[in-house]
Amino acid sequence: MSETGQETLTEEERILRAMKKVLTDVAKDTYAKPGYAHPLSDETIEGIRECLKMIALREHEIAKAHGRESKARPQFIDEKPREVVIPIDPGAFGRKRKDG
Repeated sequence: MSETGQETLTEEERILRAMKKVLTDVAKDTYAKPGYAHPLSDETIEGIRECLKMIALREHEIAKAHGRESKARPQFIDEKPREVVIPIDPGAFGRKRKDG
């Protein structure tokens, strides 16, 4: 990690991230509601999936080679988060609580 908290990426990792972003943007932009014909062919959709799989595999290999093995995994919408962030008001410390 660098001083700013961002990890230092190789040129290949930056390229892979850009490619992944473009492919996922294409998938989002061409989303068809159920019952409507998808603007992309089945072969193109499968090609995008395969490319995303290869990108993810290569990202994992590069991270592992640089000692940055990721434990990241997809999280489903209905899956409960493992961690919960609770905001704390720093100004509340030192104040007396009013009861009643």
